[in-house]
Amino acid sequence: MPKTAGTGVEEARNRLPKLLDAAERGQTTLITRRGRPVAALIPMEDYIGGRGQKPLLSLAGTGRGLWGRSSAATLDGLRDEWSR
Repeated sequence: MPKTAGTGVEEARNRLPKLLDAAERGQTTLITRRGRPVAALIPMEDYIGGRGQKPLLSLAGTGRGLWGRSSAATLDGLRDEWSR
């Protein structure tokens, strides 16, 4: 997980070259106004990587038990419900 830093608008304006260097190193910077986050400066890999469909392999096993003891039986029940 990339490191995240927070900075105010004025500080971000004054330190933009350093914040861009940090983004190149993988650091995300939240830019705040009066203490509330208003924008994020993120590395390009994160921005580009956030588009499109993500592979499902990293999610393997996270839905265990979601469909009950038998996912096939649950799906059959759902199909029957639609065919009524």
